[in-house]
Amino acid sequence: MTRVAIYARYSSDRQRDASLEDQVRVCQERADREGWTVTTSFGDRAMSGASLLRPGLQGLLAEAMAGRIEILLTEALDRLSRDQADVATVYKQLSFAGVRIITLAEGKISELHVGLKGTMNQLFLKDLADKTRRGLRGRVEAGRSGGGNSYGYDVVRRLGSDGEPATGERAINESEADIIRRVFREFADGRSPKAIAQRFNKEGIPGPRGQLWRDTAIRGHRIRGTGLLNNELYIGRLIWNRLRYVKDPANGRRVSRLNPPEALIVTEVPELRIIEQELWERVKARQGEIDREPRVAAIKATRFWEKKRQIDLLTGLLRCGNCGGGFAAVGRDYLACSAARKLGTCTQKKFIRRSVLEEAVLELLKERLMQPEAVAQSIKTVTEQVNARHGMASAASMQLQSERVAIIRKLEGLYDAIADGLRTAGLKTKLEGLETRLAQIDEALAAPAPSPVRLHPNLSELYRHKVAELAATLTDPEIRTPALETIRCLIEIVTVRLTPEGVTLELEGALAAMVGLAQGATAKSPLESGLNGCSVEVVAGAGFEPAAFRL
Repeated sequence: MTRVAIYARYSSDRQRDASLEDQVRVCQERADREGWTVTTSFGDRAMSGASLLRPGLQGLLAEAMAGRIEILLTEALDRLSRDQADVATVYKQLSFAGVRIITLAEGKISELHVGLKGTMNQLFLKDLADKTRRGLRGRVEAGRSGGGNSYGYDVVRRLGSDGEPATGERAINESEADIIRRVFREFADGRSPKAIAQRFNKEGIPGPRGQLWRDTAIRGHRIRGTGLLNNELYIGRLIWNRLRYVKDPANGRRVSRLNPPEALIVTEVPELRIIEQELWERVKARQGEIDREPRVAAIKATRFWEKKRQIDLLTGLLRCGNCGGGFAAVGRDYLACSAARKLGTCTQKKFIRRSVLEEAVLELLKERLMQPEAVAQSIKTVTEQVNARHGMASAASMQLQSERVAIIRKLEGLYDAIADGLRTAGLKTKLEGLETRLAQIDEALAAPAPSPVRLHPNLSELYRHKVAELAATLTDPEIRTPALETIRCLIEIVTVRLTPEGVTLELEGALAAMVGLAQGATAKSPLESGLNGCSVEVVAGAGFEPAAFRL
């Protein structure tokens, strides 16, 4: 039996969603003609072929490396990728796994196809990009939008003289224009972007895209021309081609690069002016004064944006118990609710020293989260869930066995009919279909049964000991990073609440990772613990008092 996987992809939201099903259908017809067994299929909807970071394609590669397929069947080579290097990478990985690539358009793929077809697809992408940019430039030089829309404007939807929809036309949204003028006046008068954003949020003024106002939406980036205070469209100048985008070969993601000044396309559109020139110049003057402040100059001299930010124990894990938002750094040593600091929508404004929070969380991990009662309840929940899955798997296995018996009975009847001289086209088709289904059932029944759940009886003490060892390594710079990542894997969420008595923490952790650590497995690979991927959250405070401390 030849095991085949089908891969399908379409790249644009404008294409029909059924395009994916159409590709799978024609590939299935080819597999049926060849007598191959399609064991699985993968697809990526509305995803570009210029990147390998597609869930369907990554799932396909994982299936191939696991040795579960022999042939990859797809409509054409460009369904896998249009990037020449990526096509070669996929071909190498599948060849290493012993998987042949066969397409409906090119047939069996070889190194020659990878070289020639990959080059053609790469040239197609470049040509498409050049044509797109040429069309966008023509629209911009005509005073229309080159893509996207700015706050303060509405997209005009109408039919042109040729009966086709007019594209790229905009008109001033007067209510939003009033907000923009207010932002410029308040900034010019000395108010900070953060203060402006907080005032707007308190007044209930919806921000861009209907969300809350943030200071970054106002401040933006002066060099890149982002943010309300730097958008020259507000003074009737449409600027296009500030940035170009290149793909990072390491991860396939697009990275922006500034274009030189001579590459900018500037078009005067006085009908779209919102801000008077005098007010614009006042804003630019104040921005220049801020840039010349010694404190700002010292910060820029450090070129902090080129340095990778250090990940601390609680980075991305803290939640405000008052509003549910995240916590952010305040300086180097403190943390506080982001919504309270930047948006002004939360009343929990107290700063908490980072070291105090980390120490309290480690104490919760070591002593409170894995209390015997919590462990017992969580293990009971895990066992119930896993046993329920095992029960469904057993029922499915019994159903397959019953179907197998019925198919064998039908096959024996067909074999007897053939032995008696009966020969028809329909008989042959039915025989082949039953034999194929029997092979599929035998393969499913041959799969190993899930392993039973076995948890160490002294799990709680083992866990405390392991976490204590990890916590001690955080002071060693050589092994701090791996130890930090291991401990972070044990934590789901840390909720911080301020009360009159002090600070209360509620910690949620993943039991699967904790069991893996206690039994000697890595925290990132808890499946060896016998949980079969079932992760149950344990809450320090679910039935127990959360940890509380004073600052």
